[in-house]
Amino acid sequence: MITGSHFSGKTYAVLGLARSGLAAAESLLASGANVVAWDRQEEPREKLAGRAQIADPLTIDLTGFDGVVVSPGVPLNTHPIAERAAAAGVPVIGDIELFALARRDLPRHRVIGITGTNGKSTTTALVHHLLQEAGVPAMMSGNIGLPVLGQDPLQPAGDVAAVYVLELSSYQIDLTRSLACEAAALTNITPDHLDRYDGFSDYAFSKSRLFAMQGSAQFAVFGCQDAPTRAVQRAEAERRPDGMASCADYEAWRARQTDWPGLQGPHNLQNAVIAAELVREMGVPLRQVEAGLASFRGLPHRMEILGEANGVTFVNDSKATNPASTTPALQAYPAIGRPRVHWIVGGLPKEDDLSDCAPAFGNVARAYTIGEAGPAFAAELEARMPVERCELLCEAVKRTIEHAQPGDVVLLSPACASFDQFRDYEQRGEHFRQIVRQLTGLDSTAPGDGESRSAA
Repeated sequence: MITGSHFSGKTYAVLGLARSGLAAAESLLASGANVVAWDRQEEPREKLAGRAQIADPLTIDLTGFDGVVVSPGVPLNTHPIAERAAAAGVPVIGDIELFALARRDLPRHRVIGITGTNGKSTTTALVHHLLQEAGVPAMMSGNIGLPVLGQDPLQPAGDVAAVYVLELSSYQIDLTRSLACEAAALTNITPDHLDRYDGFSDYAFSKSRLFAMQGSAQFAVFGCQDAPTRAVQRAEAERRPDGMASCADYEAWRARQTDWPGLQGPHNLQNAVIAAELVREMGVPLRQVEAGLASFRGLPHRMEILGEANGVTFVNDSKATNPASTTPALQAYPAIGRPRVHWIVGGLPKEDDLSDCAPAFGNVARAYTIGEAGPAFAAELEARMPVERCELLCEAVKRTIEHAQPGDVVLLSPACASFDQFRDYEQRGEHFRQIVRQLTGLDSTAPGDGESRSAA
């Protein structure tokens, strides 16, 4: 595990002992810190019994503590721990801040931080892939994969420094104060998770803090395809030397996208260009970047091609939980003579309508509405395209098979959260995979997927 001399003799409270919380507690204990730990469940508390004080931070005096470590899932705008810690003058932090404080004891390394409303998981996985393909020791963590503190420190490979690649949600950035990434990226900012913020501007500000923590000579790249992201880029460009806070250069890469089978669509062009520019900053040669982009096969539930049956391609984009993230999926399959996409849409809505998707409606042959949002979405779409009101995912897939023709695409890209019918987007995507396999005989095997602890 990763430990740090910074924590020796200090006192921390850890609230929540799921994967990242337990890893934080173990790291602090191994670093010589005094730890008070708590979880509502008895089993994780038992893992620390006899080594940490087991007590609820809400019931003890926090005066003199060096920090309260919480999960990114704890809503700081409503949870009482925020007020209680503030009254005691104690910072509320997360495991990424502990990692930042432990960096001085790690072997030679650099850190890439990636945030954004949409695309950050694919971009993070792609950066990790490109580095590994180029022979650079790399670890993928943060909001994806295993908790960073629970893993062994990376070792450099000769003169090549290791690289920690961190996907960072706004929730994680809110709990971080001193992570100065050698390179960082912002894919985009669109309205999401506003129940945790006092309006969209506060959410956008949370994303921008990743770059404010960087030094003026450190590198940053921005998607720049939306106004809030452009605003962050302009502000950072003012305080850095030329070229150190720039917009992604799409035109320099656009013609190459046909060579990247796992990175189709305009959103994946953005992911690929940002990833390429980040690893180029790490010193990866252009020819190795191009080879890595061509060999990348994507992440489960993110424009994941399940395969083809009877000339129809089935695509699992269950991770698209808002209209802004569904739009590029619809745009990835343009109408060639006729609309091609059979779009399965619906779930627990985050927004009132699908207006963000309207520019791509011409690519949709037929929509199949499901879930809580189904009736409202059907009423909205019926004037623009044929619509099948299905309610359940299994019914929607059956009807797509009835209507789809060779050359068409069946696309699960719900533009909604999953919680009306499924535990999370991953379970929804797996259910889609199983239904497609059962109804078509398609042999689709999912690659392994990492933990995603928060989606902001």
